[in-house]
Amino acid sequence: MTANALETLVLGGGCFWCIEAPFKELRGVQAIEPGYAGGHTPNPTYEQVCTGRTGHTEVVRVTFNPAELSCADLLRIFFVMHDPTTPNRQGNDVGTQYRSAIFWQDAAQEKTAYAIRDEIAAQHVWPNPIVTEIAKLEHFWPAEDYHRDYFARNPGNPYCSAVIPPKIAKMRRLFRDRLVDSAG
Repeated sequence: MTANALETLVLGGGCFWCIEAPFKELRGVQAIEPGYAGGHTPNPTYEQVCTGRTGHTEVVRVTFNPAELSCADLLRIFFVMHDPTTPNRQGNDVGTQYRSAIFWQDAAQEKTAYAIRDEIAAQHVWPNPIVTEIAKLEHFWPAEDYHRDYFARNPGNPYCSAVIPPKIAKMRRLFRDRLVDSAG
């Protein structure tokens, strides 16, 4: 890997809007794209994924600079920013499309995903067992354009205003030293 090489990791932690907004504040994150992965329906639509019959989960493809934010640290943050112990659910969002998932793209990411999952479990960050799916990324299907920067463009949406600001506040509180505007 060259010094300037970027890496991508595909993560599912409930609604993709709820992962995209706080992760955009992390130093080292170059881009975040909402989409779908882990299912059997080619080129799914949001409406299809919402039925829970496509097998896909809502995900974000995070492009990051590993010199600023390692894959391991990104995963540590991921495991704290959503509840990885609730099968097919995040809060009131229920269905396979909201499952916790890490879709790796190479052996190093796979190894890191299992290691960080085990590290978080050993630290008892969560009172229940972690059920995050860890699987090879077979295909990433980009979500419809209106999902990009959804919270930034729709802060008054009742779902967004109830669910996302607490996640952003948690990110700012727990990972202050990792934020774009922090010195260091």
